[in-house]
Amino acid sequence: MLISIAYMLLMGMFLGWICQRLRLPSLLGMMLTGVILGPYVLNLIDASILNISADLRKIALIIILTRAGLTLDLQDLKKVGRPAVLMCFVPAVFEIMGMVLLAPVLFQVSILEAAVIGSVVAAVSPAVIVPKMIKLIDEGYGTGKSIPQLILAGASVDDVFVIVLFTAFTGLAQGKQISAISFVNIPVSIGLGIAVGLAAGFLLAKYFEKVHIRDTVKVMIILSISFVLVTIEDHMTAAITFSALIAIMFMGIAMQKYRREVSQRLSQKFNRLWVCAEILLFVLVGATVDLNYVTDAAVSAILLIFGVLCFRMLGVLLCLLHTELSVKERLFCMLAYIPKATVQAAIGGVPLAMGLDCGNVVLTIAVMAILITAPLGAFFIELTYKKLLVK
Repeated sequence: MLISIAYMLLMGMFLGWICQRLRLPSLLGMMLTGVILGPYVLNLIDASILNISADLRKIALIIILTRAGLTLDLQDLKKVGRPAVLMCFVPAVFEIMGMVLLAPVLFQVSILEAAVIGSVVAAVSPAVIVPKMIKLIDEGYGTGKSIPQLILAGASVDDVFVIVLFTAFTGLAQGKQISAISFVNIPVSIGLGIAVGLAAGFLLAKYFEKVHIRDTVKVMIILSISFVLVTIEDHMTAAITFSALIAIMFMGIAMQKYRREVSQRLSQKFNRLWVCAEILLFVLVGATVDLNYVTDAAVSAILLIFGVLCFRMLGVLLCLLHTELSVKERLFCMLAYIPKATVQAAIGGVPLAMGLDCGNVVLTIAVMAILITAPLGAFFIELTYKKLLVK
């Protein structure tokens, strides 16, 4: 296991550096590292690491979402208002609609199977978007109109909405009955996640005010509570649940509101943790890529992905109507909202494991979506933010 971690970190940093020198996103080099070292090429990543890959990816996501929460200001979120709410579900709905229209033509699947594919592909990637938006907030680009905050909020909730739809569609494909309560759970899980996060953040802020401990210990406490929240969500069997990832981000937001100076210091600590977590996250995402699936239906999959991205961008544009954003700023939001990675890596193989007829097609398109949109979205953000946003 140790030699595998060494390979992942060293090669991930090296290929990431090469990509940066070529003016490409460093995450492209990290994902390429995962493909090369993964089980489908050189097979140099220990099986014990691959077995806990999902947990390691979730830890990395917790780190960056906590960092995002510690950076976000509730007043900025309030200023964004209606567009932030719409960004949570409208672009995903448009992308699923595009998939329902295009996938039956390109892959000869049924409308229900196309909806399953759409619910896998439609989730945007917080792991790609959140660190980029934090960078914009730190540098002051687009913050006058709360553009990074708008994208951050939408990307964090979008996944919850899409995963609930995925559960519903796969249940229908297996012949199960879908109750209305599963759709009621979408706003409820988001609301409960926000409430739990704000409560936990408030209590932590008061605790850190009364008890003086090192910032490193505070980071350990926050991470431990985050792990507990994620575990509780995973083991909940009730019809109504809460979103742990949203709770984690709002825990950071509450701490930033009540203990601003402490949150700024902790934000820097989490930024250092992200240096290592980012490499592990994208290397492990790359390790899930099976190139055999990619080559089988590459052209059709590429056409399909770019087709549904047009639907997604149209959805983003509709969310931003009647706002103060300029044409350039709206274009940036449309480009920044296309990356996909973590959710597709997590659930792309689930339909195949369920024995659904569309399983191989879903996996192929999920893999292609990661390979195309994660580096492309990151590249567009890096290339355009100084040109399209006001500092």
